[in-house]
Amino acid sequence: MTEPDRPAPIALHRAEGEGEALWFLDFLATVKGSSAEMNGAASVIEHLGRRGSGSPLHVHHNDDEWWYVLDGEMTFWVAGQVIQAETGSFVYGPRHAPHTFLVTSDEARFLHVTEPGGFDGFTRSLGRPARALEIPSEEIAPLDLERLPAIAAEYGIEVLGPPGIPTAIPHFGHQKETS
Repeated sequence: MTEPDRPAPIALHRAEGEGEALWFLDFLATVKGSSAEMNGAASVIEHLGRRGSGSPLHVHHNDDEWWYVLDGEMTFWVAGQVIQAETGSFVYGPRHAPHTFLVTSDEARFLHVTEPGGFDGFTRSLGRPARALEIPSEEIAPLDLERLPAIAAEYGIEVLGPPGIPTAIPHFGHQKETS
C-alpha cells in the first residue's frame, strides 16, 4: 500500500501486484501512480474486471483519459463511436467527450490514465481498500448510483447515464464545448 499524499519521488516503480489496491465500482483498481506521486501530471490505475463490468456513461470536464487493454476484450463508446478493443489496444477519450466502456471477455485487465492527475482521488472517494487482490463480488462492491453523481462532480466528472453501451447517440444538454 502507498500513502496518497506522500511527496513525489524522483523515480517511481511498482511491480506486478504492487500499489494501493481498491475495490472501485465492480473492479479491482490498483493505483500504480497517484497524482501526488506524479507531480499532478497524471494518475495511472490498473483495473481488473469481469464480463459486464463497466462505467456509467459520463464526461470528464477537467482531464483527458486513455486506456490500454493489457488482457482481454472491451467495448468502448466515445462520443458515439463504438470501439472493439482487444489485448494490446489503446483508446483515447479527450475531455468533454461523453464515453463509457464494458468488459466483453470473461475478464479484462487494463491501464487507465488521466491527464492531469486526480482520478485516483475519485477512485478512493467512491471505492474502499481491497481486502484481497481479486475482483470484488457484487455483494461487496455494489454500484452506488445515489452517491456517484455528487462524488463525480467534485472531480469534474458529469454522470450522464447508466453503465452499458448506448444504442443511439444520447442528447447531452449539459455537455460543455470543447476548446
